[in-house]
Amino acid sequence: MPSLNDLIDRVERLLLRHEELKRTNALLQEQVQALSQERDSQRSRLNAARARIDALLERLPVESESGKNSP
Repeated sequence: MPSLNDLIDRVERLLLRHEELKRTNALLQEQVQALSQERDSQRSRLNAARARIDALLERLPVESESGKNSP
């Protein structure tokens, strides 16, 4: 059976590990938030680029089928 000092040591190690895991979790949450913001920004830029491309495509002249074969 473990002695009282062994139990105290183990509890102290567990408390230290718990604090380390809390700090790690906080850092990971910050990274997730930063990456989510970056993803949202990239998604917004992509949508803006798509809108610009769609606008440019609408400005292109439409060729008729018969016009394609004519010299």
